[in-house]
Amino acid sequence: MAELSVSRVVQHLIDNDPSIQDALARGYGNYSAIARLLKPKVEEIYEREVGLAGLITAVKRARVSYTPKTEYQRIVAESRINLRTDVAKISIEKTRRTLEKARLVSADFPEAFFQVLEGATTLTLITDERIFDEVRSIFKEEEILAEKRNLAALIVQSPRGIVDTPGCIVAFYNPISRAHINIEETASCFTETVIVLRMEDAAKAFSILTDLIFRMRKNLKKSDDPSKKEIC
Repeated sequence: MAELSVSRVVQHLIDNDPSIQDALARGYGNYSAIARLLKPKVEEIYEREVGLAGLITAVKRARVSYTPKTEYQRIVAESRINLRTDVAKISIEKTRRTLEKARLVSADFPEAFFQVLEGATTLTLITDERIFDEVRSIFKEEEILAEKRNLAALIVQSPRGIVDTPGCIVAFYNPISRAHINIEETASCFTETVIVLRMEDAAKAFSILTDLIFRMRKNLKKSDDPSKKEIC
């Protein structure tokens, strides 16, 4: 297979991977590491082994046009974070009975932190730990699939623009994931993004998102000054 064809495949893979585009655009991507990362995908396409040296050359020649949208940056920069500790969750089988019970019990605690996540076959209720036992008691033991305490919730409040702007929510998830912090549950409610994680990870995750917002604000200020403009 001609090198040009391999280059086109590599270019296509890079064009569809924003994280690699970002690494190349900002200069911290290692060509050899990126080539090794892409190698299995390229070989899957060609159904044969492809030399690493040729892939490294293709990565070096790849065109990168990755530029984050200003609106995306602005929404993240204008977001605010609240941390809610002492949270618990319970997952139950979704039936007509449990769905009705979940909706009714949420109305019984208007002042408490209460989220109901509805899937195809299950319901997950995320609540303040102080009311957890009371919430749990309304369901039968055989309806309960799993439960977990000692959790925390990061609540990110963003401008209305987050509803129509792609990439904002992923911007909050990615740095948490890169820090090897497990996201137990997550929900998006209009302009609020709720991220549930273990209590022991809460402080670190809060610091990560605070730093993200600070960097976005800093980059926006630089973008307003042409003499200090840089890609974030």
